[in-house]
Amino acid sequence: MKKLGLILSGLVIMAMAACSTKVTSSWRANNAQQLQRDKKIMVMALVPDKDRALRSQMENFTVSEFRRKGYNAVSALQEFGPDQFIKMGEKQAIRKLQGSDVSQVLTIVMLDKGRERTYTPGYAYSPYGYWGFWPYYSRWYNSYYSPGYITYNTKYQWEGNLYDLQSGQLLYSVQSQSFDPPSTERMAVLYAQQVIKDMAKRNLLARN
Repeated sequence: MKKLGLILSGLVIMAMAACSTKVTSSWRANNAQQLQRDKKIMVMALVPDKDRALRSQMENFTVSEFRRKGYNAVSALQEFGPDQFIKMGEKQAIRKLQGSDVSQVLTIVMLDKGRERTYTPGYAYSPYGYWGFWPYYSRWYNSYYSPGYITYNTKYQWEGNLYDLQSGQLLYSVQSQSFDPPSTERMAVLYAQQVIKDMAKRNLLARN
């Protein structure tokens, strides 16, 4: 029963930590002004080709969060397709964006995606050495023969940068982490909510 309780406790803790997306750090330029609702913001996600569906999700849900707050946001994938900027130089790409009346660009880059292996022992630590030889010995004996369990978790690292297209200035940067999402769609929803919330907190977006 004790072993079962420890395992169940571990599963509860993992469930509480799972599926989380959080902002780990963010920065705003000192001279960055609050974004105007009538100016167009383009959301442009950069992910590996094999995760192209994720690119669409990250862009679309972030656009939806901007629009929910009354901002004129669009998806680069929806506006230009998947490969529009691959062979363009900087000046050509900026001219194309400006030709679409874009004022700011929010890039969302997947910095890293990895799997973590975690082993949870089938016992809880306590200082048995204080209680004498046999409790100490039996504790370690049991630990070698008490089955633990291994879990695998997926972690994503993201970076978002907001640029003013006319000046080229970096206005805002945000780093975030997504841990073991149940689906990429759910991760994209949580990412968009957390980042837009942080932008409002830093007074880049209107709060109402």
